[in-house]
Amino acid sequence: MLKIGDKAPAFCLKNDAGNEVALASFLGKRVVLFFYPKANTPG
Repeated sequence: MLKIGDKAPAFCLKNDAGNEVALASFLGKRVVLFFYPKANTPG
């Protein structure tokens, strides 16, 4: 379990366009992630 202040683990997910995006591609930038259940998405 992550705690406040821990570094996020490396991961890769698909964006809303279906392209894979790796967290590492945002190194040095602030990132806000939104996770939501597929049932609440238009797809």
